[in-house]
Parts: sequence; C-alpha cells; structure tokens
Amino acid sequence: MSISRGAGTIFGLSTGRGRSAVAVVRISGYNAQTALQKMTNRDDFPPRQMAFVNILHPLKKTLIDKGMIVYFPGPKSFTGEDCCEFHIHGGKAVISSVLESLATIPDFRPAEAGEFTRRAFLNNKLDLTKVEGLADLLNAETESQRKQALRQVGGDLELLYKNWRRQILKSIANVEAFIDFAEDENISSTAIQEVEEIVKKLIYEIKNHLSDNRRGERLRDGVHVAIVGEPNVGKSSLMNILCQRQAAIVSPVAGTTRDVLETTIDIGGYPMILCDTAGIRRTTDDVEQEGVNRAKKRAENADLVILVKDASKVDAPESSNIDHFLKGWDEDVLTVWNKIDLVKEKTYDGVSLSCTTKAGLTGFLSELTKKIANLCADPESESPVLTKARHRIELTRCVENLLEYLNFSKNDSDLVISAHKLRTAVKHMGSITGEIYADGILDVIFSDFCIGK
Repeated sequence: MSISRGAGTIFGLSTGRGRSAVAVVRISGYNAQTALQKMTNRDDFPPRQMAFVNILHPLKKTLIDKGMIVYFPGPKSFTGEDCCEFHIHGGKAVISSVLESLATIPDFRPAEAGEFTRRAFLNNKLDLTKVEGLADLLNAETESQRKQALRQVGGDLELLYKNWRRQILKSIANVEAFIDFAEDENISSTAIQEVEEIVKKLIYEIKNHLSDNRRGERLRDGVHVAIVGEPNVGKSSLMNILCQRQAAIVSPVAGTTRDVLETTIDIGGYPMILCDTAGIRRTTDDVEQEGVNRAKKRAENADLVILVKDASKVDAPESSNIDHFLKGWDEDVLTVWNKIDLVKEKTYDGVSLSCTTKAGLTGFLSELTKKIANLCADPESESPVLTKARHRIELTRCVENLLEYLNFSKNDSDLVISAHKLRTAVKHMGSITGEIYADGILDVIFSDFCIGK
C-alpha cells in the first residue's frame, strides 16, 4: 500500500499538552532529517542513538532549547518512513516555539489526528486490528483493559483473522481450479470435498468466536451497571461509596433522585459504567414518574442490575413493582440488603451491608467484582476475543457467505456462484485486518488518536 493522502513531512506533539518535565515532538516523512540539520547545525545523525544538542530556530538560528534528538531511518521506524524526535523541556512556550519553527521548513506541516499511525498502516507496519489495539491501549483506564489492548497490539487477533483468510483464499483457488481445469487436467472432485470440510471447520470456529456474549467489547467499553430499588433504600449512598465522592444527593426524603446519574469506576481492574436511578414506585408526580420510567429503561439495557433493598423492612411485603420488573433476571441481578445497622443479625438472600457504618462493604465489593469479571473477557485467556462491533459485523457476514457457499456447492452447475460467495467471504475477512479497506472506515478508526500518534 502507498500513502495516498497527507503527503509531505508531518510533525506533532507526541506527549500530552500542558506543563511537564519533558515533551516529545515527532516528525515523519522523506524530509525528516532536514529538521535535524536545520535546527541543530549538525550533519551526522547515527540511527537510533540519542544526542544532546542545542535546538535552534531554522531561519534565525537563535537558541530555542537544549535537549535530545534521535533519528530513525525508514523503513525501520514506527511509520516506515524516515522519522526523528526532539525531546525538549515541556513548557508551553518551548513546545510552541519548536512547533512554530518546524512549520517554517518547506514541505513540513502539522500532522492530522492519528496520521502517524495511519502512515504506519499504509506502509504495512501495522494491520487494522493492531491499530485499533493501539488506540485501546492509549485509552485504557483499567488494568484489564490494558492487558486486552496489549494482546491485540501484539497481533493475537491479526494472526487469527489472517489464518482464516488464508484458508478461504486456498479454498477459492481450489474451487476455481476445478471450474477451469477439471475436464482437461483430470482434477479430482475430492478437491471440492476438501474445500467443503475447510469451510465447515471455518464456520464452526468463527461462530464459536462470535458466541462470546460481547465479553471483549464489555471489557473495552465498560460494563453498564444500574442501581435500582424503591425510594430511600440507600441507592445514592451506595453510589457515593463506590465513587468515593458525593456524586449523588443523599436525603431522608424519598424521591430525591429524579434523573439518571452516571459515572465510570475501576472495579478490581475492570471498567464499570455505574448509574444511580430514581426510586421505583407508583407516583402521581409527573416529573418523578419520568424518573421512574428512565430508571426502568436504564435497568433493562444494563449488563448488571444492583437491586438495593432495605434490611429493616426484610419482613415487609415485597414491592410488586420491583418484583414484577425484575422477574426472571436472577443471573443479572445482585441483590444488596442495606441498613443492616438498624436490625439484629439476620441471614439475607444476597449481600448485606450498611452504607452508614460500611459493615459488609468488603463482601459486597468482592461479589460485585466477581460479577463484573464474569461479564468481561479474560485478557489472559488463550483465545483472543472480539473487541469491536466492526469485527462482529464483518465476521457475521463472512459466515453468511460461507454458509451460502455450502448451499450452492451441492450442485456442480452452481460452482461459479459458490466461488463468488467465497470471494465475498474473504473480502469481509480482509476488511477487518485492512487488506481491503475504504477511506471512510480509516477516517473513523484513526479519529480515535491524538495529533502526535
């Protein structure tokens, strides 16, 4: 593949904006070494060796900073092109001066978001699954997210999908050879039987890969958890404990929470998108009723529901609203009995705690972590997992075409159509790794990156 857009030599800040001890400015393009020559007054730049230099304005030759430089000649660089880096002091004025100086060099321009990684992809340094893994690694906020992203950057998904693609390509070659040369070359019909076995095996493996209940995507995007219950049972108090801050208003007055409050939390290394909802009860207040409706909708769409109940009312009749609403949801509901500090010791069906005294909190967090972990993929498992809806769509379409191949291949007169189904299947597989791509898809993928990546 060749670079079709973003021609010229690009530069950008690779480290975060804001004051810091060190900032890194990255440059990539056929003319990258020119920046080193013009801004250091040196001509010798041994590859991959750091050097301490005076960094100068390319035209005025005034001193900008004292820092380190390093040169990475292509193709042995991140982008596959000639690259270099300026390691400078991280003050705002220093960074701005270096960037403004680079802009004065002919054919140099600021990089677009994700353009360094895009060039790495177009120069065959990364496939799209690695690119997406790199974006996930940069955005990882929990330990499990980091581990999963690192495996994807390491090529786990790439190896799996490219292996499947190779098998489909081999099958296409065998089918087309049978169509073109079967009569002249006495090609055995066992070639078609072998293709059928390969296709059946692929369908089984891909379907098994797809039947992961979105666990990899949950780990990447976060597990949606809704706290529900009747009014004044301690839902907001529990949310504040989990957030370790006053995220929700707590009041003895029932019905204080009217809208859905949402925050993201790291639970045992897993990402949890937690929301506090309005108390579910019958009400004549239109505003409160809207809150109840939103609570029900959020719970219906949640991966896990934390049902909070009042331990001091354990012997009271259950709320028909709650029981009816959550009927049949046992696997996705964690029942929490709150306010155990108000009652004598009892045995509860579920987890018990006190949001006031924090008694039972450790047990609750342990049970919650187990639930979240079961809903997410294990980043250390042997088999790589799906992490993107885009992959799921393409794999599903691939399987559909493989199944259609089996249907048409039963009749020798339909082998041409069968071969077309295999070609369509391989296109869908290639769309995942980037052997086949559209600029629109690339724009979406690379928009997740910062300017200097």
